[in-house]
Amino acid sequence: MADILLTALNARYIHTAFGLRYLYANLDKLQSRASIEEFTIHQRAIDITEKLLDKKPIIICFGVYIWNVEEVSETVALIKKISPETIVILGGPEVSHSPDHPDVVKLVDYVIEGAGEISFRKLCQQLLTNQAPSEKIIQGEVIALDDLKLPYCYYSDEDIRNRMIFVEASRGCPFKCEFCLSALDKTSKPFELEKFLGEMNRLHQRGARNFKFIDRTFNLKVSASVAIMEFFLDRMSDDLYLHFEVVPDNLPDKLKETIKKFPAHSLQFEVGIQSFDPAIQELINRRQDNEKSCKNLLWLREKTQAYIHADLIFGLPGDTLDNFARSFNQLVTLKPHEIQLGILKRLRGAPINRHSETYQLRFNPKAPYNILSTRDIDFHTMQAMNRFARYWDMIGNSGRFKNTLPLILGESPFENFFQLSKSLYQREGSTWKISQKRLFTLLFSILTEEMNLVEQEMLTPLRLDYENSGEKGSFENVIAPQVKGLKIGVANKRQGKQR
Repeated sequence: MADILLTALNARYIHTAFGLRYLYANLDKLQSRASIEEFTIHQRAIDITEKLLDKKPIIICFGVYIWNVEEVSETVALIKKISPETIVILGGPEVSHSPDHPDVVKLVDYVIEGAGEISFRKLCQQLLTNQAPSEKIIQGEVIALDDLKLPYCYYSDEDIRNRMIFVEASRGCPFKCEFCLSALDKTSKPFELEKFLGEMNRLHQRGARNFKFIDRTFNLKVSASVAIMEFFLDRMSDDLYLHFEVVPDNLPDKLKETIKKFPAHSLQFEVGIQSFDPAIQELINRRQDNEKSCKNLLWLREKTQAYIHADLIFGLPGDTLDNFARSFNQLVTLKPHEIQLGILKRLRGAPINRHSETYQLRFNPKAPYNILSTRDIDFHTMQAMNRFARYWDMIGNSGRFKNTLPLILGESPFENFFQLSKSLYQREGSTWKISQKRLFTLLFSILTEEMNLVEQEMLTPLRLDYENSGEKGSFENVIAPQVKGLKIGVANKRQGKQR
């Protein structure tokens, strides 16, 4: 039993609710009356409700994000229907921007907008002493980072064994990219380095080996970045894995020398490119030196063993299909291990919303509020790009088609993959539930019959990818029916050429 339940509906079991651990760490004397209860968005709302109410709480707090708002809304509605006297408090980015609130806010008792570590504790104290505030919307109280109690000791042994450990060496972002909520930050503020590394040491001693840094700009202050990376280099082991989000145009020599020391499979960089178009970058206040970014990405790929995950966004104001194709093709030449194709989403409070009228930005009213069409991109093209992104994950990002992918992309990567994406959808009518074996047969058929790649040209790379995939059954049994069905003359098309 607990009077206060800190509750999260995580996207996956492997994730942990970092924000709730901050709230719990700063509850002071109320900690003994509180507990953290984590679920996933894949669990039924009625089952979550039963487990929460079984603890007979006075207060239930939910962290609300773009990826769980629908599930939280359903759960809150059930709680209020079954136990209307239970006090429900919401916090998180999805409910932090008045008056742009989701409908779930109408159902609850209180909402804390912004920083919640101190405000949540004060609100709970008031509620548990019958001094409930009259206002429903409470502005979060921001305090110095050094005055916050850090949450790392509240990762359980099970978390450390089985889940991702989120950490942060700094908060905020100095950049003003309008598609991002960090554009509302005034600056980036670091946690005291020695204290932070002490917490990392304790986590490491407890067995933590998978650290995901959520800093928006990990390499902003290079001296701190180097110190943190050297801390982990001193503790390097085969199972240590670090994830950092980095600014692509800021890799000075001192940081490069440190990065080069990391062995394979220990370091991942998430690199936000979003667009290479200077006009779009200026429109959305994104400061990025494209020339430096390209050079740094190539350097990371050629001179280090870091895994590179690069991001692009489709649907930004002023974007077109042809314009996005140029950014995609340019990024492909830099050879990141993954290219994450994001479709623009309307984040509540994000400054990009100021462009909605001029650029006719039409967003889905349901989470995750993805863009449906713009002045320059119609709905059908947007749908086609959603499918492109899904098929790209299956083929381009999965790592299962390393030998075949270069043949698919050829000299016109976007155009070729867009054609492949359209053909896949025409044949399957879906982007889901395509088995790996079926995908191999589809690829061979489309590439040889529709995209004019030579049969013999495709067999060797496909065979290598199939044999590396772990699929049961021989390659010949999978592909042979497709070969027999080829039209006469296909094998003679485009001899010696690749697309």
